[in-house]
Amino acid sequence: MYKQFLAACSLTGALMLSACSPTTPAAHDVSLIPVPKEIKNVNGQFILKNGMTIGVADKQLLPAANYLSGLLSRATGYIYNVREGDGDISLAVSDIAGQNEGAYTLDVSSGKVQIKGNTYGGVISGIESLRQLLPAEIESPEVVNDITWSVPAVQITDAPRFGWRGLMLDVSRHFSTKEEVKELLDMMALYKLNKFHWHLTDDQGWRIEIKKYPLLTEKGAWRTFNNHDRECMRLAKSQDNPDYELPAEKLQIVQGDTLYGGFYTQEDIKEIVEYAGVRGIDVIPEVDMPGHMLAAVSNYSGVSCFNQTGWGTMFSSPVCPGKDSALEFCKNVYSEIIPLFPYKYIHLGADEVEKANWKKCPDCQKRMKDNGLKTEEELQSWFVHNMEKFFNDNGKEMIGWDEILEGGLSPTATIMWWRTWSPNAVPEATAQGNHAILSPNANFYFDYQQDKNSLPGVYNYNPMPESLSDAQKALILGIQANLWCEYIPSFERAQYMIMPRMMAMAELAWSDPSVKSWDGFKERMVKQFPRLNIMDVNYRIPDLEGFNNTNAFVGEGTLTVTCLDPSAEIHYTTDGSTPTLESPQYKEPVKVTETTDFTFRTFRPNGKKGDIVKTRFIKSEYAPAAEATPSKKGLQAVWHEFRGSACDEIEKAPVNGTYEISEVTIPAEVKGNIGLVVTGYFNAPEDGIYTFNLLSDDGSTLKVDGELVVDNDGPHSPREVVGQKALAKGLHPIEVKYFDHNGGMLQMKVLTADGKELPNADMFAY
Repeated sequence: MYKQFLAACSLTGALMLSACSPTTPAAHDVSLIPVPKEIKNVNGQFILKNGMTIGVADKQLLPAANYLSGLLSRATGYIYNVREGDGDISLAVSDIAGQNEGAYTLDVSSGKVQIKGNTYGGVISGIESLRQLLPAEIESPEVVNDITWSVPAVQITDAPRFGWRGLMLDVSRHFSTKEEVKELLDMMALYKLNKFHWHLTDDQGWRIEIKKYPLLTEKGAWRTFNNHDRECMRLAKSQDNPDYELPAEKLQIVQGDTLYGGFYTQEDIKEIVEYAGVRGIDVIPEVDMPGHMLAAVSNYSGVSCFNQTGWGTMFSSPVCPGKDSALEFCKNVYSEIIPLFPYKYIHLGADEVEKANWKKCPDCQKRMKDNGLKTEEELQSWFVHNMEKFFNDNGKEMIGWDEILEGGLSPTATIMWWRTWSPNAVPEATAQGNHAILSPNANFYFDYQQDKNSLPGVYNYNPMPESLSDAQKALILGIQANLWCEYIPSFERAQYMIMPRMMAMAELAWSDPSVKSWDGFKERMVKQFPRLNIMDVNYRIPDLEGFNNTNAFVGEGTLTVTCLDPSAEIHYTTDGSTPTLESPQYKEPVKVTETTDFTFRTFRPNGKKGDIVKTRFIKSEYAPAAEATPSKKGLQAVWHEFRGSACDEIEKAPVNGTYEISEVTIPAEVKGNIGLVVTGYFNAPEDGIYTFNLLSDDGSTLKVDGELVVDNDGPHSPREVVGQKALAKGLHPIEVKYFDHNGGMLQMKVLTADGKELPNADMFAY
């Protein structure tokens, strides 16, 4: 891998060479993610040598010193002696005036490296900065010869913006092995993330050994292929992408059936928690209840409302809060989990609970009557409070998804806000004095598909809205990204979905806003790619840019392709076939004289296949304007009560109302099952090529002059699709169709040929 990477360096230009060639870095070549609060370049450099010492001021730092020794010795081949007292590299815990918990200082001179943190985690953060200051080859799993292992002399004072810098991994839908979890923890540590939220159970798989209830893993950890698995297998074939294949080591044959899954023993859990702790990462377990408990309610009696279990309208049969036996079961499960996780927080989940059974269950109704509960939402809150008291009695504090607000929030609970369509959750919780962790799905669900807006959407997110008071802002613990793994069967696919978004999230969570810069981040991110390539991290190559999904041209067009990653190799075809390394390689702009369909594919330095991207160049004439005399500015939106998943079906649904809107958006009154048909005229100010950017969650389409210009149809997370059309000056009829079922997102921008966005004021009429 390392040799392949170095060979690729010679092909990718000066920027790549400066980042990956085995030469001593200049003293000013400091490029860290997250960007530090204060950094001062000093003349000179520190050079690693065999036999150097790593000294610790306190025995509590011996794990950190051994961790650092392992990081340095792997690629250098040098022996580093760890000892108490001073060393060539010294680690210490001490106060750092005026800085948040987790702060560190890193002082590098030609003769010594000194790392001080105001906590153990702060020392680890200093180690990770030192690691990033070394040549990227320090990440090689094998010894690298003929290289000077130098660190530029710097003085860094740094501190985290937020104490909670988290990542959640869902191992229920697709199991991650112990080794894979450790790899993820290594990536988290590199970018100073410090909270690992481990989603250990859900309807699709129970992944943690509970000795009192062995069937939870004997049966609940294995399944025959479900719809998610079959879709992954289909995608592996249709997209020529082995990352979607189900890993063979997670399959077993039992009595002729192929079963899929796996679980962690309690010893595995202890090992991973210790591994994380050495890296300054706290582990937060989640065994979701009272919903998402199919493995439990299917294998043990007295846990659900009725003997028959399965799926309701939306979600699975929940735990029965009316039965004492169900409450005992839940507490027995957590009685085995709590001793395995030393960190103070437990995540109960408590989201997406289907309460239809509770309405029919005599035990639930009796519980409600006995406790003066008026609604099933209050019954859920009663269950949550009951479990929270159990946690508190065992020295733990509770986190729950923001649904725990429904029916009443206890004074000591922390909410994890995920539902972007419920924006009042954080203001409401913090107004009551409760802590909050921000994990809005639109920005921080890393299982959502990526496009050119994904990275800036993470990086530029504002976690401190002005609507909150200073006291409320102080209750926000931090931010967290979540990786739900319904369609992520392999660790390679997980890496692809996480990276490089993790870097953007890490800088948002750590760095002071005054030192953040989107342009600066992009430059530093590019310099991280050689490191990730050597680590063999299957990061997503940033989007190819310079063209749209559809492109209109009059006369002759030009295809120009750019990519932020200089190590990416770009190949293309024009016959509809999937590009290979033998297909033509894009090296310079391509002249286009006829309507042409291009298919691109990127390749990593090791030859691994990247994304397939399609674009169409359409030879056009300026479409004539319509003879129309609209009477009103803006657009007309018709709301249909639509439950489907395709835009063409919207108009078959009943109409709920008609609205006037000034731009392409969801009218404020429109909620629930949404099917919108937006019509009117677009006023082209002059003859030209116009670019239409249509962003939606879920599906949307745009027609101009009756022609489909943007196809963003189908169920999906937030996604922008861009199309062009050549239009003569004047009015052109447009139609936007859109659907969603739980809030959603819809907006459209129109750009002129020179890239200027047109204002909404005079753009539309009807």
